Amino acid sequence: MKVLIAPDKFKGSLTAAEVASAVAAGLADVHPAAAVHRLPVADGGEGTLDAAVAAGFHRVEVPARGPAGEWRTASYAVRGDTAVVELAEASGLHLLPPARRPLTATSAGTGDIIAAAIRAGCRRVVLGVGGSACTDGGAGMVTALGARLLDHDGREVPFGGAALSEVASLDVSHLSEVDIELASDVDNPLYGPSGAAAVYGPQKGASPADVETLDAALRHWASIAGPEYAAHPGAGAAGGVGFAAMAVLGARMRPGIDLLLDLLGFDEALAEATLVITGEGSLDRQTLSGKAPAGVARAAAAKGIPCVAVSGRCELTAAELASAGIAAAYALTDLEPDPARCMAEAASLLRRLTHRITLPNT
Repeated sequence: MKVLIAPDKFKGSLTAAEVASAVAAGLADVHPAAAVHRLPVADGGEGTLDAAVAAGFHRVEVPARGPAGEWRTASYAVRGDTAVVELAEASGLHLLPPARRPLTATSAGTGDIIAAAIRAGCRRVVLGVGGSACTDGGAGMVTALGARLLDHDGREVPFGGAALSEVASLDVSHLSEVDIELASDVDNPLYGPSGAAAVYGPQKGASPADVETLDAALRHWASIAGPEYAAHPGAGAAGGVGFAAMAVLGARMRPGIDLLLDLLGFDEALAEATLVITGEGSLDRQTLSGKAPAGVARAAAAKGIPCVAVSGRCELTAAELASAGIAAAYALTDLEPDPARCMAEAASLLRRLTHRITLPNT
């Protein structure tokens, strides 16, 4: 009997690898004869890099600029000529102080990481774009890769979304070439009422006036870099990094969990499995919209393998779980009603919770 453990992180308490370890320990307590394979997963957001490393990629540290332009150490993961880059490593919102910089935050650091991977010989980059601090239309990223954004006087335009209104021309004659696949479930266009500034700007500290400034600047940037890509679903991902990746770098966008499962070798890991255990911190309506557990369950169902889920809490009905291919869900709140204790004692509670999972033919 083989059990494949393929969870996402429990945000704020456990990484995906820690979740998998706790579940494996719980299974060993009550089913010591079961063969267990751990494959932590991610959907392109936070944890993507860690999932790649857990699957056998090698972590490489490089210098990269943070969202405020300061140099810091960031990482990517590599196997063969494929690099996995997590945007939040250099351009993440968590890297800014409480006083956000919605008008000037840059994605240049993401470009720094990609450039380092190219110099190291990588020819394919999988870019996960969750958790960005910037609304710069990806301009910082492509600048770090050799593009030049020039104003009417031929001077280079400063970093940040607001400065995009000054762009008069885009020089890509020295742009680095690389095959980029974008892992994202965001389907927002670049600008407009459902665009990057309007929907995500306030989360990054943008006032209503800032949102108007950024939206107008993104609209202008699109007119220079590729207006036909502005309305493409996902152009608004990561403050417009999705737009620049497609319009300037020729990137392809795929649903994050599908791309990551392929990259991590999920189908191979499924071989001979009799049960898949997935999970994330909160099983809720967002789970049903392409988050990692739903993607894992869908892939397992395609092979006729049952799937159950563990979580910190579960807000889905049995019918909703079944619609996602999840046969049953087990939540930490079933053991401990206090959310604070669930967060603080997540690993030990999860190990105990796993004792409740019934394996096929047991």
